[in-house]
Amino acid sequence: MTLDRGYIGENEAALHRLRRLVERLGDDELARPLADGWTVAAALAHVAFWDQRILFLLDRWERGEPPRPIDPASVDWINEAAKPLCLALAPRPAARLAVATAEAVDRRLAQLTDAQLRENAAAGEPILLVRARHRAAHLDEIERGLGR
Repeated sequence: MTLDRGYIGENEAALHRLRRLVERLGDDELARPLADGWTVAAALAHVAFWDQRILFLLDRWERGEPPRPIDPASVDWINEAAKPLCLALAPRPAARLAVATAEAVDRRLAQLTDAQLRENAAAGEPILLVRARHRAAHLDEIERGLGR
C-alpha cells in the first residue's frame, strides 16, 4: 500500500507562494519591520533556517542516524537565538536563501520512500513533511505586516 503523499502538493503550493512573494518585494519591503523585532527578510531567513534543519536531519538519516523529534520547549529559545543571525543577513540574499532552501527540502522530501515515510511516522514525525504550514504562517504574517 502506498502512503499518502499529499504533503508534496501542499509544499509545492507554499513554495510557489513564497517565490511569488520574494519576486515581487523590493528591498525596502524586505527590510520592513514586523512584530517582535523581526523584519520581512529575517522572517524569510527564519523559514530557511527551519527548512535547513530538515535537510540536516535527512542527511544524518542517510548516514544511518535516525531522526529524533525536537523538544517543543526548545523551539522558542532556538528562534530567539537564531533571530540576530537572521537579522544580520542582507535582505535580498535572505529572501533568496528562503526560496533556495525550500526548493531543496521539497525535492528531498518528495523522494522519500514509503518505508522512510513509515519509519518517520513511527518515530513521531521528526521529519516534518508538510513544510507548507510553517511557510504559510510566516507568509501570512509578512503579508499582514506589509498591509496586504
